[in-house]
Amino acid sequence: MNQHPVKSLSSLLLFSTLFFSLSIFAQEYTSGHTALDLWDAEAQANLPQWITIWLAFMGLVFVSGIIFVKNHVEARWLTGGFVAGILFSKLVLPEFDVVPLSGLSSLVHVVFWTPALVLLFKNRPFTKGLSVYNVWAGLATACILFSFVFDIKDAFIYVAHIL
Repeated sequence: MNQHPVKSLSSLLLFSTLFFSLSIFAQEYTSGHTALDLWDAEAQANLPQWITIWLAFMGLVFVSGIIFVKNHVEARWLTGGFVAGILFSKLVLPEFDVVPLSGLSSLVHVVFWTPALVLLFKNRPFTKGLSVYNVWAGLATACILFSFVFDIKDAFIYVAHIL
C-alpha cells in the first residue's frame, strides 16, 4: 500500500491539471468565486461578507489545530493538509502557469483535506467527551463538511472543464 497518499494525490492533481488544462489557457476569465472564475486578489476582495467571515473562521479553526499536532493524528493531518494545500497553490501551481480558477482551489481543498476528514470520521474524537481537543475536532469536521458542500461541486465542474 502507498505510504505517502498525500504526495501521490498532489502529484496526480498537478499532472492531471497540467496535461488536461491546455485549452483553458486560451480563454478569457473574469474574477469571481464560482468554479470557472479567476480566483485572484480582485475575486477575494469582492467576496460576499458571509464568505469572508466563513473563510476567517475556518482558517482560525484549521490553524488552531497546531496546538494539538503533537498528540493527535487528526490534527497533524488537518494542519498538514491545510499548509500543504496553501503551499501547493501558492508555490507549485504558479510555476506551471496554471490558471488559478476557483474550481482549482476547490479541487486542492478536496485533495488535501480529505485524509484528515477520513481520520476524523474514523476515530470520531468529537464523540468522546467534552475536552478542548474534542470540541476542536468537531468544529474542524464541521468546517470541512460545510466547505465540501461547495468545493466538491466546484471541483467536479473544474475537472469537467479541463477534460
